[in-house]
Amino acid sequence: MKFKDYYEALGVPRNATQDEIRHAYRKLARKYHPDVSKAADAEERFKEVGEAYAVLKDPEKRVAYDQVGSQWKSGQDFQPPPGWDAGFEFSGPASDFGAADGAQFSDFFETLFGRAGRHAHAHRAGMHSQGQDHHARVMIDLQDAYRGAQRSLSLRMPVMDDQGHVTTQERTLEVSIPKGVRAGQHLRLVGQGGPGLGQGAAGDLYLEITFKPHALFRVDGRDVYLNLPLTPWEAALGASLSTPTPDGPVQLTIPPGSTQGRQLRLKGRGIPGNPAGDLYVVLSIALPPADSENARKAYRAMAQAFDFDPRTHLKG
Repeated sequence: MKFKDYYEALGVPRNATQDEIRHAYRKLARKYHPDVSKAADAEERFKEVGEAYAVLKDPEKRVAYDQVGSQWKSGQDFQPPPGWDAGFEFSGPASDFGAADGAQFSDFFETLFGRAGRHAHAHRAGMHSQGQDHHARVMIDLQDAYRGAQRSLSLRMPVMDDQGHVTTQERTLEVSIPKGVRAGQHLRLVGQGGPGLGQGAAGDLYLEITFKPHALFRVDGRDVYLNLPLTPWEAALGASLSTPTPDGPVQLTIPPGSTQGRQLRLKGRGIPGNPAGDLYVVLSIALPPADSENARKAYRAMAQAFDFDPRTHLKG
């Protein structure tokens, strides 16, 4: 997938005001409208400027796009980094940033902003109405899901200044992370959403939980996986090894004759819950390097000691 430079598509600088973006879009949309333009690529360019405008006209999408796109150039191979949209507070439904006007956009757009919902900047009737609910995706440490925690979380929300430039406003909230929280679960903070009208109550803020990438563990639902390297002799003869878990080290018994890819299940040592998840230790066998004469001598002795051919099955 290639990165799309939406500012380049509209021919505006990155610090363009919302009015400048709107005027640029209208000019290009008239120029490339398929009913008007005779250019061979008119339809493609019309879709391109429409997609760019769908992102840049929306302060919430624009701020998120600016964050992920600041280090990329048009046409570069692109994959959004994990958690790229964490910490953005936005209004409307809790389904990514929503699709725009039901249009069919590129894979690049849909990777960033989702295929499903649409923004619903709802207007509530009456002089006294409840504020709009807000949503944000936040990243927490895996260990917080095991023990629970009190954390200060910073959220950024787009605001527009008097000149029409989009900036971000940051706020920090003290949040209780419950023990056993899962990725994808939403925490509701009552009254922390948009302000109400008149005497109407404020809306709520919903925080969608994601886990920060971990150097050792990966998560699937409530189950947690760890890759554990073994020496050949530990795999062949068995061993008792101190093994890390998100809740502290455990003594793990490696059965003799363990093979590459074997999974050892530690029941109930995944993310807490009812029932709790499991921790799966995936075994891999690491070969010591033959980088000295003694090491090479040991490998030659092994070759003499074993009548072993791992390729027997290839010989029919």
